[in-house]
Amino acid sequence: MNIHEYQAKGVLAQYGVTVPRGGVAYTPQEANKIAQDLGGPVWVVKAQIHAGGRGKGGGVKVVKSLDELTSAASSMIGMTLVTPQTGPQGRLVRRIYVEEGADIARELYLGMLVDRGTSRVSIMASTEGGMDIEEVAAKSPEKITVITIDPATGIQPFHARKVAFALGLEGDQVKATVRFVLGAYKAFIATDASLLEINPLVITGSGGVVALDAKMNFDDNALFRHKDIAELRDENEEDPAEIEAQKHDLNYIKLDGSIGCMVNGAGLAMATMDIIKLFGGAPANFLDVGGGASKERVTEAFKIILSDANVEGILVNIFGGIMRCDVIAEGVVAAARDVSLHVPLVVRLEGTNVELGKEILAKSGLPIITGDDLGDAARKIVKAVEEAA
Repeated sequence: MNIHEYQAKGVLAQYGVTVPRGGVAYTPQEANKIAQDLGGPVWVVKAQIHAGGRGKGGGVKVVKSLDELTSAASSMIGMTLVTPQTGPQGRLVRRIYVEEGADIARELYLGMLVDRGTSRVSIMASTEGGMDIEEVAAKSPEKITVITIDPATGIQPFHARKVAFALGLEGDQVKATVRFVLGAYKAFIATDASLLEINPLVITGSGGVVALDAKMNFDDNALFRHKDIAELRDENEEDPAEIEAQKHDLNYIKLDGSIGCMVNGAGLAMATMDIIKLFGGAPANFLDVGGGASKERVTEAFKIILSDANVEGILVNIFGGIMRCDVIAEGVVAAARDVSLHVPLVVRLEGTNVELGKEILAKSGLPIITGDDLGDAARKIVKAVEEAA
C-alpha cells in the first residue's frame, strides 16, 4: 500500500525524523490559512498524488506571497497532473500540501527497501539527491552506497555513520544524520514498510538534516497489525478494478495488453502471461483466483477482467488440485451468461474433475474454445483475438 507524501512525513515524524512543517489542503482557502499559520516568507505548494516526478509536470511550486500561493493552489487542485510515472492519462489532484520553505545547502538521497536478494533491509545513500535513483544507477552507479542490515543485530550507530561518511558529511552533520537514519530505520521496521525513499534529503544552511520529500510503501499482508496505517489508504489513487478484486480475495493487477487472464496460482499465472507473449499476444492482467475459489469468486473474476475496455479476448487456464475443474467451468459459464460475453474465450482445464468440467463447457451452448494444453490454448486465444480485430 502506498500513501501520500504528507502522510509519510507524518509517520516519519513520529519516530524522530526531521520534516518541514506543513499542512494538507483541499481548497485554496485552506491552503491560504495553512500558509498564514506557518508564517513566511516562502512556501512550497505540492500536489499530492501517488506518483513521482511531480515537479516535472507542474505539481510543485515555490511561492513568495499569499496571492501567489492562492493562485498556485487554485490551479493545482482539480488539475490532471501528468508525470513520467502516471502515464499519459495523468492523475487528478484532489489535495495539496503547503509546506514551509527550506534553506537548501545540499540535496542528497536516502532510501530503504527489503532486498529480495539478501532477504534483509538495505539502506541506499547517494550524493545525487533530487534525481531519479534509477537514472543515477544507470549512469553513475559508483555514486550509490548500499548498506545491508543483519536482522539479528538490527541497525547500529556505525551503519548510520557509514551513510553520513558516504554522503561526504562532517562534524555535527554526521551526528544529525546518525539520528536521522536511526529514526528512519525504526519507522521502516515498526510499520512493516517495504520501501522508504527520501529524495531529496537536504542539508540546510544551518547544518540541519531534513526530509524534504518522502515516499513510503507498506506490506499489504502486515496491515492487520497497523490499523492507523491502513486508514491512510486513498482509494482514489488506486485502480477501481484492483479495489474490487481485493473485496473478493482475488489477486489482480492491471496490465497494458489485450488478452485477459484468469489462472489459479501465481506461478502458473506468470507462466500463462509469458506464453501469451511468446505467441505474439499481450496479457491485459495478472489474475490469480487462488486454490479454493468458489463459483461466485470465479464469476466476479470474470466481471473484473471484462471491466477493462482493452480486453479483446480471455484465456482461462486452470490446474485443478484443490480447485476443482467443474467449479471453474460452472463459474465461467455463469459469468459468460451474466456479462453477455462479447469477446473470444479460450479455456484450458487440467486436473481434478477435468472431464466433468469440459462436459459443462460443452453443454453450455456458449462459443467457448477449449485448449488441449497451455501452448495450444495460448495459440488459440492469440489467433482468435487477431481474427476478431
